[in-house]
Order: sequence, then structure tokens, then C-alpha cells
Amino acid sequence: MLSLNKIHHIAVICSDYTVSKHFYTEILGLTVLQEVYRSERQSYKLDLAINGNYCLELFSFPDPPQRPSRPEAAGLRHLAFEVDDIVATQQYLSERKIETETIRVDEYTGKRFFFIADPDDLPIEFYEK
Repeated sequence: MLSLNKIHHIAVICSDYTVSKHFYTEILGLTVLQEVYRSERQSYKLDLAINGNYCLELFSFPDPPQRPSRPEAAGLRHLAFEVDDIVATQQYLSERKIETETIRVDEYTGKRFFFIADPDDLPIEFYEK
């Protein structure tokens, strides 16, 4: 039987690398582990961490194709981050002019959550601990 340990990382291709880098590092607070420019691909690769744990890669490529996102397109549905305080998280994002959806309650766990969109309209969920 296959034995998986954990999710290693998630990769996101950005249409505007500078805007996405700012969003994920300055707004969401992920820390940069490494940034590499790969000239043969005309592409940046940015390795990001949460609390020191490697989790997300941002890529830039020349003219990446659009990917359908909403509503409920096939493929990766969303990226979710666990937070301690859902109300404070929503307020923090709103103060930074990030449009947030209404806080909802997961009918199975009773936990609260809400969504935003990243600069490329990738749905991002914030889910309370």
C-alpha cells in the first residue's frame, strides 16, 4: 500500500508575479524561503512558508492560459488556510481592501469559514481551528 506522509506543497501559476508575490507575502504573511529566476523558462519560482513550514510555490510564466475558476469548475477547487480567529482574519483582510465573502458555518464540523480570491481569482478559504 502507498504510504503518504503529508502534503508537501501547492503550486500556483500567477498571471502577474509581482502582484501575487505581494498578496501572498505582504497580505497573507507567508515568508519567503527562496526566490529563483529560471532564465531558460523566463520564469520565477518563489518558495513560501507558514510558520517555517514549506507549503506554497508561486510561478511566473510568459502568458499562462486562463483557467476557469468559478462556479465549481473541474480541477483544484480552492486553497484553504487554518486560522485561530475567523472574525479577526476577515476584519484584517477587509481593512486591506480584500473582498471577503460572508462567514459561514460548516454543517458537519460546526466550524466557521469564508472565502476570498487571490489576484488570479483562485478561491482561498480561511477555516477556523
